[in-house]
Amino acid sequence: MEAFCGSRFWDSNLTVHTDNPDLTPCFQNTILAWIPSIYLWSALPFYLLYLKHNKRGYIVLSMLSRFKMLFGVLLWCVSWADLFYSFHELLQNRTPPPVYFITPLVVGVTVLLATMLIQYERLRGIQSSGVLIIFWFLSVLCAVGPFRSKIMTTTAQGHVNERFRFTTFYIYFALISIELILSCFKEKPPFFSPVNTDANPCPELNSGFLSRLTFWWFTSMAIHGYKRPLEDKDLWSLNEDDASKTVVQQLSKEWDREKAECKQKEDVSYMKKSNHVLNHVDGSPEEAEVLIRDKKHNRKPSFLKALLRTFGPYFLIGSFFKLIQDLLSFVNPRLLSVLIGFIKNKDAPAWWGFLIAALMFVCAVLQTLILHQHFHYCLVTGMRLRTGITGVIYRKSLAITNSAKRSSTVGEIVNLMSVDAQRFMDLMTFLNMLWSAPLQIFLALYFLWETLGPSVLAGVAVMVLLIPFNSAIAIKTRAFQVEQMRYKDSRIKLMNEILGGIKVLKLYAWEPSFSEKVLEIRKNELRVLKKSAYLNSLSTFAWICAPFLVALTTFAVYVSVDEKNILDAEKAFVSVSLFNILKFPLNMLPQVISNIAQTSVSLKRIQQFLSHDELDPNCVETKVIAPGNAISVRNATFSWGKELKPTLKDINMLIPSGSLVAIVGHVGCGKSSLVSALLGEMEKLEGEVAVKGSVAYVPQQAWIQNATLKDNILFGQAPNEEKYQNALEVCALKTDLEVLPGGDQTEIGEKGINLSGGQRQRVSLARAVYSSSDIFLLDDPLSAVDSHVAKHIFDKVIGPDGVLKGKTRILVTHGISFLPQVDHIIVLVDGKISEMGSYQELLKQNKAFAEFLRNYALDEEVEEDEPTMLEEEEVLLAEDTLSIHTDLADNEPVTNEVRKQFLRQLSVVSSEGGECPNKMSTKRRVCEKKPAEPPLPKKNANEKLIQAETTETGTVKLTVFWQYVKAVSPVISLVICFLYCCQNAAAIGANVWLSDWTNEPVVNGTQHNKAMRIGVYAALGLLQGLLVLISSFTLAMGGIKAARSLHAALLENKFHTPQSFYDTTPTGRIINRFSKDIYVIDEVIPPTILMFLGTFFTSLSTMIVIMASTPLFAVVIVPLAVLYFFVQRFYVATSRQLKRLESVSRSPIYSHFSETLSGASVIRAYRRVKAFVDISDLRVDENQKSYYPGIVSNRWLGIRVEFVGNCIVLFAALFAVIGRNSLNAGLVGLSVSYALQVTLSLNWMVRMTSELETNIVAVERIKEYSETETEAPWIIEDKRPPENWPSKGELEFVNYSVRYRKGLDLVLKGLNLQVHGGEKIGIVGRTGAGKSSMTLCLFRILEAVKGEIKIDGVKISEIGLHDLRSRLTIIPQDPVLFSGTLRMNLDPFNKYSDEEIWKALELSHLKRFVSSQPSMLDYECSEGGENLSVGQRQLVCLARALLRKTRILILDEATAAIDLETDDLIQMTIRTQFVGCTVLTIAHRLNTIMDYTRVLVLDNGTIAEFDTPANLIAAKGIFHSMARDAGLA
Repeated sequence: MEAFCGSRFWDSNLTVHTDNPDLTPCFQNTILAWIPSIYLWSALPFYLLYLKHNKRGYIVLSMLSRFKMLFGVLLWCVSWADLFYSFHELLQNRTPPPVYFITPLVVGVTVLLATMLIQYERLRGIQSSGVLIIFWFLSVLCAVGPFRSKIMTTTAQGHVNERFRFTTFYIYFALISIELILSCFKEKPPFFSPVNTDANPCPELNSGFLSRLTFWWFTSMAIHGYKRPLEDKDLWSLNEDDASKTVVQQLSKEWDREKAECKQKEDVSYMKKSNHVLNHVDGSPEEAEVLIRDKKHNRKPSFLKALLRTFGPYFLIGSFFKLIQDLLSFVNPRLLSVLIGFIKNKDAPAWWGFLIAALMFVCAVLQTLILHQHFHYCLVTGMRLRTGITGVIYRKSLAITNSAKRSSTVGEIVNLMSVDAQRFMDLMTFLNMLWSAPLQIFLALYFLWETLGPSVLAGVAVMVLLIPFNSAIAIKTRAFQVEQMRYKDSRIKLMNEILGGIKVLKLYAWEPSFSEKVLEIRKNELRVLKKSAYLNSLSTFAWICAPFLVALTTFAVYVSVDEKNILDAEKAFVSVSLFNILKFPLNMLPQVISNIAQTSVSLKRIQQFLSHDELDPNCVETKVIAPGNAISVRNATFSWGKELKPTLKDINMLIPSGSLVAIVGHVGCGKSSLVSALLGEMEKLEGEVAVKGSVAYVPQQAWIQNATLKDNILFGQAPNEEKYQNALEVCALKTDLEVLPGGDQTEIGEKGINLSGGQRQRVSLARAVYSSSDIFLLDDPLSAVDSHVAKHIFDKVIGPDGVLKGKTRILVTHGISFLPQVDHIIVLVDGKISEMGSYQELLKQNKAFAEFLRNYALDEEVEEDEPTMLEEEEVLLAEDTLSIHTDLADNEPVTNEVRKQFLRQLSVVSSEGGECPNKMSTKRRVCEKKPAEPPLPKKNANEKLIQAETTETGTVKLTVFWQYVKAVSPVISLVICFLYCCQNAAAIGANVWLSDWTNEPVVNGTQHNKAMRIGVYAALGLLQGLLVLISSFTLAMGGIKAARSLHAALLENKFHTPQSFYDTTPTGRIINRFSKDIYVIDEVIPPTILMFLGTFFTSLSTMIVIMASTPLFAVVIVPLAVLYFFVQRFYVATSRQLKRLESVSRSPIYSHFSETLSGASVIRAYRRVKAFVDISDLRVDENQKSYYPGIVSNRWLGIRVEFVGNCIVLFAALFAVIGRNSLNAGLVGLSVSYALQVTLSLNWMVRMTSELETNIVAVERIKEYSETETEAPWIIEDKRPPENWPSKGELEFVNYSVRYRKGLDLVLKGLNLQVHGGEKIGIVGRTGAGKSSMTLCLFRILEAVKGEIKIDGVKISEIGLHDLRSRLTIIPQDPVLFSGTLRMNLDPFNKYSDEEIWKALELSHLKRFVSSQPSMLDYECSEGGENLSVGQRQLVCLARALLRKTRILILDEATAAIDLETDDLIQMTIRTQFVGCTVLTIAHRLNTIMDYTRVLVLDNGTIAEFDTPANLIAAKGIFHSMARDAGLA
């Protein structure tokens, strides 16, 4: 080296052991000069590869890049000037050492390369180059040494030697400094890059390297979020690479490639096999081998491979960062030991200490920057994974066959998207731990071995023993979680039913029984919670004590093994900091492994779904067809799945263009299947099908999207007002629109929840009419509407004179009346076409069709008996459709609002995350027929009944925390805080004792009183552990106490809430309080508080320790705290709002998906697949738009908070160096090792504050619903009616008026009426006359405005609600059943004996059905009684009435004829069983009440007529006209 340089390479007297260090010229000229060059050349190949792939258009030559070029060329000139100067010296016979040729050459070529890179980057559209910034930075850094050195030598010698090189060096230094500054500025965005039309592009794309490194570009959003709550419009749009378009496309491509590869292999193996069979080879050994091998090769396509190919490379960048970070994390413990050595060595020059402190700081900062880059890469990969998987599943779900779809429920498929895709996302953060944890463990053990020798093994043994302990706890906890989920699900299911049927519970006075059931489940749930709390406090204990126990055993063994082993500060504190590093990987490893296990299950499920068969798009030919025909089917056989037996056999039909064909047949003969077959939804086993032209399809169960009514009809077509109005007109939707609150802009709930069945069917039909396709496949569209409307629709739409005439129409129907008007009839019997032809032809044949007619003709009353004037019929028709439909879908303001509520609700429910899948059955019941004033003119359609739920914004008020503290109980809260203080005091005590121990003087090579030292240390540590155990346990108990009391109060209140609250509040919103918010209080808040207190006290104790050892530190605390506080406030405000936005935008993805699954056939029929895929992608992107800033906000926070932590490390070390004369090594070790730990707890403290503020809102929301107004008390002790009341059954209304809610009009106005005991009264009136309100008033569901009701002379307003309701009997309009046994449904309080129940069943004609069931009275009814027919449910309600049998019976007839048979049974039973009782019947069909004592005709809330039926008919009033319409007069 000396020959190369011409001087010594290293001189430690000059460099190290001096107060004024310097480097030798040789070292400066070689190592320092070469470092930047080595860096740039080694980075070059990777960088070029990256640039080749990165094409964003080129950047126009700007002033900035011209200057960069200029200075680059100058630099090259300067360094080569040195080179030529060396040649010049050669010529002058002064031979300079070789280094003066080599170094300028290397440096010159490198700066030339850098200059060229600047240009190449410009052409590839790089706005700010990290590689070059680092290069210039290194150059400047390496030039600082020579810079100082040259000045020092010159001043020492008083003159300059080598004036030329001296000058060039300073020019060089100036130029690289300028280049460094210039490279920090970023260029303008590239030219010709795809035009960014975003209103709000993400600043990340155009931000510079330093801004990306520190996530500075996010600051604008943080400030924004701090000033005012963020909203959707403030979010940046997604980067191109993260958008669904790009990600899903890549993933689909890789997955298709993977499938294709497998397919090829399979084909190859089949080919080989078939050859052997053909050649009849006598099985020579190779052949056999080939066959066997092929079997193995025949692998399934692996989704994992596709994922790796798509996302692997990007993820690996993150892994690379992780590797560097792992290595860096071991630098600080080494530096700590050097620092302690420096403190001990009183002669060492002071600059050593400052250098060590600076290095510690630099190392910590680097670690922070690199770690967060790693996290960013991992999380973005996770986010893309979720986007990709969601997109691929969505696309697959639209192409999957029906048999495959049946193999998994909608819920399961939606789960694939929500749960399983989420698992991948969660795994990404820790996946690198798989290799990084073993690496960290290995390195830590290596360094520990170096410090303490074999005694380390004792500590490691303790750690390893703790792993099975922890994993045992984890397994047990998981088991508890499953059990608890079970309880939680059953509780929510029960609550869902209770809220759905709350009106019935009120009418029957059954609340106490159900409240008890809920509390019983809740008790079990809390019991499990308590158990898992015990376990959790154990694992917290293990987690906190682990590092301490390990240190204790290691030190104890180390000191005891050998007299000569001295525990000094260096050994003790370096080991402690290494043990702290070890703690994390050891704990994470088992967790990562179990996460991977879970994810692999998810992977299998997703792969299985993606491998399902798809519908063959070519099974229906669309191009070629016999001329003049629209549909032809030849010898075709279809089944619903390859493995199922065929549903349709030998189908042959030719349908001429423009004809109307009816398909008839008995139930289940394959009519709907035939339509599906024409749509290509079935598996075609043989034959051919051709369908010419576009298709419109109206399914049997109308499929309605959650969108406005207008959007449902347009279905993505271009709007055309005239055509649209026409479609509404012919589908009889005009009258309905007047009823709906927002007209055609009314938002329809999921599954069309706020439309009646008939309305849904008509909307579905209007969609088809509007689509103006060529072929219309109508699957029984007339069944859901009643006969008048059916006739109207047939005449106006489907029939020979309808709007669709001239189009090909295939109509599946049960309605016989229309058959004479169709062109062809196809009769299906058991999946075969038994006959075809026109109506007349088939009648003549007298085969299956004629028999079909005979069967059905009985049910249909012949419609046109009497010729009426046309206009009159039109009027009647309108009246009637209105009455029938409004009966189903009432039109008074209340329910106008009630409908509106659903719409809001859907948006709101989803906004809260929780969705109740079974709202369908309960929802329509909420608005039983409520009387209605005639439809009011639509006053401001947006007057909401349902106030959209407010998302909390801004900071959470302290009162909410105080409410939670009250729920826990203030005493316990204080105890908890006190315990935390003690526990931290014990921890500090143990460490101070350790530092004191290390300072004990060494006598004759050993330390004295080892036993005492170890004993006290152990005692303090175990005391800390014990306190941890007690405090975390107390905390958990407090949390459970709060959870219990908050839930009880909520439940209690909800059972006492008046019905009007339920009419105006969507069930989903209430359910959400019971599910999501209670879950948060049960399981989220306590651990969050635990973490928060833990990190808070850790940070506090760090400050105390550092200040105690170096009091100077107090000076820096204030500025650091201010910085920390600001970052924390900015972060919390922004991140909380981002979380809210994220959860609001998440559920639309899944609700849209489940909607798509149920409407897949309609979407395919209308060829809207592409559009729906786009909607789904858009929704995913909307969600990721708020998720991405969420990830970044955590990185932004991390870097800033950890910077504060790194400053603490820096100052702790600096002040230790400054005050080293007064400090001992033990104290320095103590304070710096504490400081090294603080970063993590500072970071977590902010996160926990944010979590806590986000989640504590649940307390507020539950409080809000626990304090809504309640109805009258259930029982008023001193006003209880006599036991046998009402004995006579007399009713009296005195001047009675009532309204639904404040601010609405009266529904009953000043009623006066008297009913004698035992009378049978029929109540009739047009829709909205106030019939149902009368029953609600009797039960005090509605409270009187003025006037009163007396029953047997007792004023009902003065007695308790339960006393009143339990003495009346009602058979409600909609039969509501709850899931549970039949017995519970009849008698929830177990008041009656088995005999009585059987008697009631016998009288209600259910005995045969019940006794035929194996479990008899314990027959399980499913939710909403789904496993009983509607008729049977009605009979169960009758049985309830028979059991109670009080003197007054109210019968609210079902609106639509459920079926005449059931109805007759009920009427018959009532006539025989309730002979002596007063019966009030609200009648919709007059024939049931013609033999009643009197009939009450209500009109607009007043009594119009009240007399015997005969007199009323004679009087020719309202009743007469109603009777005439019904054909009874």
